[in-house]
Amino acid sequence: MSDKRNDYISWDEYFMGVAMLSGMRSKDPNTQVGACIVSGDNKILSMGYNGFPSGCSDDEFPWTREGDPLDNKYLYSTHSELNAILNYRGGSLDGAKLYVTLFPCNECAKAIIQSGIKTVVYDSDKYEHTPSVIASKRMMDAAGVRYYKYSRTKRQIVLDV
Repeated sequence: MSDKRNDYISWDEYFMGVAMLSGMRSKDPNTQVGACIVSGDNKILSMGYNGFPSGCSDDEFPWTREGDPLDNKYLYSTHSELNAILNYRGGSLDGAKLYVTLFPCNECAKAIIQSGIKTVVYDSDKYEHTPSVIASKRMMDAAGVRYYKYSRTKRQIVLDV
């Protein structure tokens, strides 16, 4: 008879938790998004969060959302999904699963499809009615990339770091 504990977290809780924790590394004052890419046998392959490319100082590039395009974050920041894909150094991502805290935009959807990721698990879809997310879903549907909303368990996990 086994004495193992039964209250351990599920794979979805674990990987979405890693994505959420990754998002906490973002220095963006408005939006913190994290991503975690996982193999078919539940091994973490890569992680990412939204921020500026390496070598582009978080103190010198703008974090604002308004104003001249050259003076706001949108032309400079990289989304968490793309960072996770670019951070992967192990070869192919064919058949992998991506956990992300915010539904991917159309540009990230292109990278997801091209990299071979086959499943996207997302937490929030707050921009679902925007052209970017509508286009993202159209492309993922056409390419056979499955996506589904993460089902929150309301479990609270506290880390003392």
